[in-house]
Amino acid sequence: RRSMIRLWVVATWLIVCAAAHPGEQPLSRIAVERTVLAVNESAHVKASPWVLGLKGQNSEWVEVEFFHPSPSNDDWIGVFSPANFSAAICEPENKRQRPPVLCTAPIKYQFANFNNDGYNKSGKGYLKLQLINQREDFSFALFSGGLLKPKLIAVSNKVAFANPKAPVYPRLAQGKSWNEMTVTWTSGYDIKEAVPFVEWGAKGGRSFLSPAGTLTFDRNSMCGAPARTVGWRHPGYIHTSYLKDLWPDSLYTYRLGHRLPNSTLIWSKSYSFKASPYPGQDSLQRVVIFGDMGKAEADGSNEFNDFQPGSLNTTYQIIRDLENIDMVVHIGDICYANGYLSQWDQFTAQIEPIASTVPYMIGSGNHERDWPGTGSFYGNLDSGGECGVPAQTVFYTPAENRAKFWYATDYGMFRFCIAHTEEDWRPGTEQYKFIEQCLSSVDRQKQPWLIFLAHRVLGYSSCSYYEEQGTFGEPMGRDTIEELLQKYRVDLAFYGHVHSYERTCPVYQGQCVVNASDHYNGPFKATTHVVVGGGGASLSEFTTSKIKWSHYTDFDFGFVKLTAFNHSSMLFEYKKSRDGNVYDHFTISRDYRDILACSVDNCPRTTLAT
Repeated sequence: RRSMIRLWVVATWLIVCAAAHPGEQPLSRIAVERTVLAVNESAHVKASPWVLGLKGQNSEWVEVEFFHPSPSNDDWIGVFSPANFSAAICEPENKRQRPPVLCTAPIKYQFANFNNDGYNKSGKGYLKLQLINQREDFSFALFSGGLLKPKLIAVSNKVAFANPKAPVYPRLAQGKSWNEMTVTWTSGYDIKEAVPFVEWGAKGGRSFLSPAGTLTFDRNSMCGAPARTVGWRHPGYIHTSYLKDLWPDSLYTYRLGHRLPNSTLIWSKSYSFKASPYPGQDSLQRVVIFGDMGKAEADGSNEFNDFQPGSLNTTYQIIRDLENIDMVVHIGDICYANGYLSQWDQFTAQIEPIASTVPYMIGSGNHERDWPGTGSFYGNLDSGGECGVPAQTVFYTPAENRAKFWYATDYGMFRFCIAHTEEDWRPGTEQYKFIEQCLSSVDRQKQPWLIFLAHRVLGYSSCSYYEEQGTFGEPMGRDTIEELLQKYRVDLAFYGHVHSYERTCPVYQGQCVVNASDHYNGPFKATTHVVVGGGGASLSEFTTSKIKWSHYTDFDFGFVKLTAFNHSSMLFEYKKSRDGNVYDHFTISRDYRDILACSVDNCPRTTLAT
């Protein structure tokens, strides 16, 4: 009976959670399959320039001029890629119906009267839209009838990048050993067309060539709609190369390459990165952590205007401080593609200045993984039919099984244990064993800063929808994980999922073991839990009740930066995305003699009674 009650709590909470996250994938608002042809010979759409990226750019602005003789408020412009979007073969929903005219969603859209105040009278409009290289050409279509009953009025000329297949958007990630860096990128080249590789070397030194493996996936890899239907777009080819035997803290340069059958070489521009420090190395080490960022459009198009409003600010603030950042950890809900595959390209383009320079480590969230009947712990529809496939392909993680998405990664004095809350994490499971192994196996004399990260809140949150369930965190989560955090003296636990910021006191079993402070020293007492899900997605409300373990809350977008100065001193800073200023902070100073002997067999469990 107890297990039935728990399942009821989880199911009820899922409904409340869904209601608590306003907004939706904006592309899902467009009923593409209901489109009817209403081509008007007097209407037109013209886009320029016709050829993009003539100087090697992977992003460029396009001017779109259009005219509709019978304009209205609900007219809109859709950006389609490939350009011949109307040529796709559409399947009927059932045998009694005709196939729809269109079955491919645009990659973005904007209303025709956006910044065009006189459009409703003159029918003349102008938009300036940003395009990124996504392996195919583009066209711009004018629709009337709004998003729910679209009528196709006119289609523009085609626009294309000079080399649409070029290697783009490199993503660095820590390898499975401390002195290995992986480089993952996207291109339009199948391995039958060109051989992928990376040219790299220490700055000013000799260069090496490292081969790359290639992955992709097809429509049948998706688990449901819209990923399998209107949201499907070929992801291109994802290449990963492994740069090994790096010297600690050394600066390296690299560029992406493809060798064609005629020996022609296709190159990306050059990038650089700093190799990771040796585990336990005493040096300045800085890591940024956040969740739930998503992506946004610099051109103001509606595509994500109300769902990830803080995404660009978070991205810009990290880029601005990038010289003072060594690694980024994005703990789930990556880009909120929700089954619209074009958005993965747009997200990797947005973070390219960051991910091409420092390791960009990701966790998996509900919007990457969850889908009924696919083994996800929560059987909801949040991934839009992606069921984890794009996330585990587009990004590299040093997991033993990339589909399971839990892994450990070391950076100097830090050990990060990254869990996957969309897979079962309860005692007796494979993941629970991993979490305990990750926490127990670290040498705290060399790596004192032990950090636990997960997407859903397996600890404490005063978000209003958690309060309504009486759990103040994921149902069953705290009961499962808190014992491990206390047993292995984990200073900090980070979570996303709740789109805001919150810091607790050092808390155990619902009680502040010590009062919250801006400075902690002496022996370990309890874990400080931090919700840092305000990376960019629509914000989550807090309870109005006074919660004794909740020390600081912020209903705003932001991220956390950890700075380890040495083995006994670390700085925690919470920064708002709007200005990059620090709004919450504390330091930890301790020598960790109380936990140096702590291992899986002999670490005593501390309770409030002791």
